[in-house]
Amino acid sequence: MSDVTAVENLVKKHSALKKEIAKVIIGQEKVVNEILLSIYSGGHSLLIGVPGLAKTLMVNTIAAALGLNFKRIQFTPDLMPSDILGSEVLDNDRNFKFLKGPVFANIILADEINRTPPKTQSALLEAMQERAVTVGGNHYKLDLPYFVLATQNPIEQEGTYPLPEAQLDRFMFAIELGYPSFEEEVAVVKATTSDEVKNVTPLFSANEIVEIQHLIRRVPIADNVVEYAVKLVGKTRPNSKLSTELVNNYVDWGAGPRASQNLILAAKAHAVINGKFSPDIEDVQVVANGILRHRVIKNYKADAEGLLVEKIISSLF
Repeated sequence: MSDVTAVENLVKKHSALKKEIAKVIIGQEKVVNEILLSIYSGGHSLLIGVPGLAKTLMVNTIAAALGLNFKRIQFTPDLMPSDILGSEVLDNDRNFKFLKGPVFANIILADEINRTPPKTQSALLEAMQERAVTVGGNHYKLDLPYFVLATQNPIEQEGTYPLPEAQLDRFMFAIELGYPSFEEEVAVVKATTSDEVKNVTPLFSANEIVEIQHLIRRVPIADNVVEYAVKLVGKTRPNSKLSTELVNNYVDWGAGPRASQNLILAAKAHAVINGKFSPDIEDVQVVANGILRHRVIKNYKADAEGLLVEKIISSLF
């Protein structure tokens, strides 16, 4: 199959996929879109939202519609690395046998990742970056595609271990999940308090998702779009040649080179699902908030004046 045909097929299947997800998930179209963009691009996502907004249901539904297996890990302060990676146990013949932990799945929901100590957070980090885990000196490859969706509760900060910047940088998107509108909430309440069960039909397979990830990387891109993305990231770095006055005054740290790479991959994926064969500057701008939100670190002055990081990012376009 040619890449042109593959793009045309993906546009149709993406549209069908969104309809399938909408059977269960009401509204939240932007959030679903960004999660799908990161899956198509081979990245991970950090979902920031208060409890009760159907984050687990959303990820479970997306996994079912993509034909992938899904595991949920509830992070707690006493969770150990072996609880998520697995451990070696003695079998009946007194031989060591490796029992796989919940990290061995295609889609992992890491619930409240900031609730667990750094030791356990870093165990997930190797799985995210290397698509492999090391237990007892043995190296185990994870099945592809592999996608981690971690959640953080922005309200409760007591007894939490905030993710360090280096670890936040591993997430392609930081997706903010807001409350539904009045009409959406009415529809949610009606749907969830009836006896009707909505079944989701799988539209993809694991191999197809891996093929899509390769297809996205093969999408051609003009030099001026790459340069625009790199300049946009450069503008977030205070006291650099490209930085603006707003950034110099209100930003402590800007985004690193991984942000530029992710901007291009996400722009390619956004172009493809909209039927374009090459991304343009508008595609970069559409995905910029999700890619840069967690990588631009505001200073105390910005917090004191209530300046949102999204406003800083949009001022750089």
